[in-house]
Amino acid sequence: MDTLAIVGASLAGLSAARAARAQGFAGRLVIIGDEHHRPYDRPPLSKDFLLGSITAEDLSLESDDDGLHAEWILGGGAISMDGATRTIRLKDGQSVTADGIVIATGVRARQLPVLAGMTNVFYLRTMADAQRLAPKLVPGARMTVVGAGFIGAEVASAAASRGMEVTMINNTPVPFTAQLGQDMGAVVAKLHVANGVDLISGAVIDEFFSGDNEVRGIRLADGRQLASDVVVVGIGAEPNIEWLEGSGVQLGGGVLCDSMGRTNVTGIVAVGDCAAWFDGTVGAHRRIEHWTGALERAALAIQALLDENAPQQPLKPPYFWSDQHGVKIQFAGHSTGHDRLEIEAGDTEDHSFLAVYYRGEAPVAVLGMNQPRLFTKWRRTIASPASKPEPTGLVAVVP
Repeated sequence: MDTLAIVGASLAGLSAARAARAQGFAGRLVIIGDEHHRPYDRPPLSKDFLLGSITAEDLSLESDDDGLHAEWILGGGAISMDGATRTIRLKDGQSVTADGIVIATGVRARQLPVLAGMTNVFYLRTMADAQRLAPKLVPGARMTVVGAGFIGAEVASAAASRGMEVTMINNTPVPFTAQLGQDMGAVVAKLHVANGVDLISGAVIDEFFSGDNEVRGIRLADGRQLASDVVVVGIGAEPNIEWLEGSGVQLGGGVLCDSMGRTNVTGIVAVGDCAAWFDGTVGAHRRIEHWTGALERAALAIQALLDENAPQQPLKPPYFWSDQHGVKIQFAGHSTGHDRLEIEAGDTEDHSFLAVYYRGEAPVAVLGMNQPRLFTKWRRTIASPASKPEPTGLVAVVP
């Protein structure tokens, strides 16, 4: 292989570039990104960076000893690809043809079209998003967070710490249920309430009131009206895969891959948030939008790209963490389908405990709140159920 092109200049793309050099690739390495910034760390955007505790320089993911010797094409991004010739077309009219391609284009924040053009409505995915939102965290101001996912919850936590009046609206009866299950989702919900956040669950938004290109208030279907100075929308993310339509790469809620990151087109792999790898524990494709997945899976995909006979490697259970109201929340595994939950240490009322999810006698997931040492020990014990065979075609995706 003479030329390797990586489309996406964030953690997954950088991890793939590092893995390529570490595994002996000495050819031309091209890294393409749509932002003008070199790779930076995204998790702090809704935490320390938003609060001004760290600077843009602190977010940099590169180190002096990377030795990538890469060509960087930033600020444009890819608009299409011909999978047969492995040629990538860029916004500025350039094209890059490569022997191998890594797709690492990530996701973007899901938008609410009804709020388009509103100057006090914010999404949080990029450094620029955080820089625009940070000055709005003013003591006494009213913030409404639409969506009680982890990014929305972290923003709510940051805003509350600044003395804002924060309301978080969730459309399900209990927030965080998809990740943590209903019981532990309720525990995290209580953490927000205990720290002054007005959490409204099971809510349906009936109407946004606006004036002078700003949202002034929200009416819920039950008749409640909420005045707001700042609105943050955190309703999930959508994979950046539209540019691959017509490329020959199979798509379906993400870039469909086998369990080593290979797509259906030889010489093309996908990593990071946009990639739906086959997960043998559920027998379907699954996108994992977590930092550790972008970091760890890149090496497997590069191995599969550089060596067609690369042996299958087991996937580590997904892991994520979140900092909310001074509490470190850590989770590993899959809670879906668990039939028993045990509190192994601590007390949920104190928001310092460790909970283990079981399926039968096997621990399949673990949640820790302010229990980093014990969590790390239990994380190593998480057992994966017997894997189901990979499909002959790349099909269904588990969201």
